[in-house]
Amino acid sequence: MKEKNYTGTVPDQESGAAIDATSCIEFRTAEEAKAFFPVARERLLYVNGWHKIAGAISATFQLTDENGIEVDGPVKEGYYFKIDIPGPGTSTGGGYDWVIVESVENVSTPDVESVGVRVRPASNPTNKDEDIAHFYSESSTSSFTITREVAKVTAAIYDRNTQINKEASGVIDKIRDSIVGSTGIAAFSKLQWKMLADALIKAPPD
Repeated sequence: MKEKNYTGTVPDQESGAAIDATSCIEFRTAEEAKAFFPVARERLLYVNGWHKIAGAISATFQLTDENGIEVDGPVKEGYYFKIDIPGPGTSTGGGYDWVIVESVENVSTPDVESVGVRVRPASNPTNKDEDIAHFYSESSTSSFTITREVAKVTAAIYDRNTQINKEASGVIDKIRDSIVGSTGIAAFSKLQWKMLADALIKAPPD
């Protein structure tokens, strides 16, 4: 399926792995799709609720401000995701993986509406350690999108230029990032993102 990149939040694929996860729902009319789009959009922007809607085996995502202080509400540029994945976290990340929100973009036309959020692995904003606190390298990105095209609504997550983080300073963190990064590229990210994409556009009960 062609990328839903109306917002421009999905970068070009230049190196490493590319991982796509998509889910879509077709409505009978454009009006029904228009009514549902804000529901899916709100689910996407409320990062703290992802674990609840995606299921128990998914990672837990907590939104923080630029200082790493936990916040509630919609995602904003310059905020961070503090991610608790199954298994051990990094010491530099305080037991968590961290990404920074680079971009939040919206597009609206009569036939197309889209929202996109792009994040990139980052250092832990709660300490002075500048090492990337994530199992992926700083070149990697994840873009989360909700798009309405006439009567179809699509949730899509695109990992681009995905590579294992080999720059961690501690031996334990190096081993952890290598193992988790390899597993993530091979399977975990695809499963995690597919569960989230499905949940973002799950139709509410009648």
